[in-house]
Amino acid sequence: MAREFQRGHKAKISDLTPGTDLYVGVQIAAPGLTFDISCFGLDAHEQLSDDRYFIFFNQPKSPEESIQLLGAQSGDTESFRVTLDRIPAAIQKLSFTATLDGSGQMSQIGPGYIRIVAGGEEVVRYAFTGSEFTTERAVMLGDFYLKDVWRFAAVGQGFDGGLDALLKNFGGEVAEEEAPPAAAPAAAPGFAPPAQAAAPPAFGAPPAVQAPQPAPSFGAPPAPMPPPAPQQPMHAAPTIAAPLAPQMPQAPQAPSPYGQPHQPQQPHQPQFGQVPGQGAPPAPPFGQQVPAPYGQPAPAPYGQQPPVGMPPGVPQGVPQGAPTTGAGLQAALQPYKEAATGQRWTPQNQQLMRVDLTMGGSGVLARQGSMVMYQGKVDFGYKSAGFVGRAVGNATGQEMQLMRCTGRGQVFLAEEGSHLHPIELQGDAICVSAESVLAFDESLQYEVRRVEGHGIPGGALFTMLFQGAGTVIVKTHGTPVVLPVTPTTFADCNAVVAWSAASQVIVSSQVRLRRNAYPGHSGETVNLQFRGAPGNFIVVQPYEV
Repeated sequence: MAREFQRGHKAKISDLTPGTDLYVGVQIAAPGLTFDISCFGLDAHEQLSDDRYFIFFNQPKSPEESIQLLGAQSGDTESFRVTLDRIPAAIQKLSFTATLDGSGQMSQIGPGYIRIVAGGEEVVRYAFTGSEFTTERAVMLGDFYLKDVWRFAAVGQGFDGGLDALLKNFGGEVAEEEAPPAAAPAAAPGFAPPAQAAAPPAFGAPPAVQAPQPAPSFGAPPAPMPPPAPQQPMHAAPTIAAPLAPQMPQAPQAPSPYGQPHQPQQPHQPQFGQVPGQGAPPAPPFGQQVPAPYGQPAPAPYGQQPPVGMPPGVPQGVPQGAPTTGAGLQAALQPYKEAATGQRWTPQNQQLMRVDLTMGGSGVLARQGSMVMYQGKVDFGYKSAGFVGRAVGNATGQEMQLMRCTGRGQVFLAEEGSHLHPIELQGDAICVSAESVLAFDESLQYEVRRVEGHGIPGGALFTMLFQGAGTVIVKTHGTPVVLPVTPTTFADCNAVVAWSAASQVIVSSQVRLRRNAYPGHSGETVNLQFRGAPGNFIVVQPYEV
């Protein structure tokens, strides 16, 4: 059964299928609109450093044929064959994209998808609709990327500028071509490859006259389909992806200060999850240079002339005069959009945590009242406090009431503006002050430990020991600090947040008539001393009662 991905979801290819010979199908359509569906083979810097790996209608395969354009089949608008173990080491990312040819917007499209088929069986599908987009004319649908192993990510990120903006994002450009002669003979449609003497391999296509040989096992699942109708021309002149070429500087928008060369503002490079052209940073103070983006040459210092044909501070291939600031409601809200990374736990900011219950296969236990929003089908059940709640209640005066979150959806957690920190355990253990626990995976094993001592509020300090595989969310007042445990490590019992499970905790009491500090005394009546072998640690927050 195919896994259903949402925007931002990621997974290892090996978790989806053991095969490396894959079929990628894209379905996208809208009344009166036509689309170009392409694949960009990118290097480690996510740049199209070799234009032979831009796979589109004019270049249907890579040099070693590890990426092949197959055409429409099995209900897919376009399809590809990807052989991961044949992709050269210089190519570390494959980005599958769809661009509009002509007028229109991606908000007009109907339900579509990008899917992966292996061994004749669909293993993953990312479905999308036009409601997920607005004025975009080009969309990155999904990526194969190499991060120790090959992985797949559902992207769903768009560009208003269409193919030009997409190519420039990957470090390429659309070369202008001369108009064809008036007497030129009629040519094949621009999007379709020239007629071939033999049909392409029936890679997963249903049995048809043009493919007498049986479909390989790596192809798409067989589905009888009529022969695809000839597609309409997509371009009056075919586009060619070429490496960046220097451009002559254009007239500056505003005069530069007297005696200094013109220093145009640098176009804002979007971060992951941002729409290009929006949310550009403000111009630097006068007299300071604009920092160059990663992978681009730095601007020439003041008083020095830039290279011939290149204005200072402008990367190659980027036109001058482009707007550097966004405006409107969308630009104002862009920095606060939901961050979906495809992980189970995702910090939205310092005080808000998002957990995706569709991942991980187990529920989440969280403090009652910590849910601020949820989306999807989520069930909230009362979790009996049990010994944990009673023990913590004795120490704090209130029971640690938990709720159990299950279902398919996303839950957003927060409490009183505390800073939240996800701690992922992979078979190891950690002790966390009970007051500092916000939520944790139900798959974790946990128990209560009691540190007794005279002068501690309630007579004891209760901590929770977590161990196993999962994540615990720790809340702190302010930004904590992690310190190594030494033979002379002491901490206030109200300020300590967590410590390594192998550390030994000893109560150090200095009982005085008054809590006034004097030379040689901290003013604290009770301290906790930590002992342990090298490698042990404690976490302290800048706060105490």
